[in-house]
Amino acid sequence: MADAPRLSHTSAMMLGAIAAGHVYGYTVMEVTGLPSGTVYPALRRMERDKLIRSQWERHSLADAEQRPPRKYYKLSRAGEKTLEALRKRYPLLAKLVAAVEVDDA
Repeated sequence: MADAPRLSHTSAMMLGAIAAGHVYGYTVMEVTGLPSGTVYPALRRMERDKLIRSQWERHSLADAEQRPPRKYYKLSRAGEKTLEALRKRYPLLAKLVAAVEVDDA
């Protein structure tokens, strides 16, 4: 765990939310209760640190729903390992995120 980045509880919540299936910024904000001014800069930092990867959805999908395209996030292998370490550091994290798992429906 010595190589694991020192992330805050906020970042841990966000990684947990992404792992639970909240894969774009707005749903991360909803599930964590964090404002956009916290979430989006943190997502950029975590992507820069290679904890998450992102991909824009196709414009045709967004256009069909008459909304802007979404940027989807996914944990990288490093992000998965970091989240595991953070769950040990913040034991209540698993309980917070488990309560809001995403439905695949």
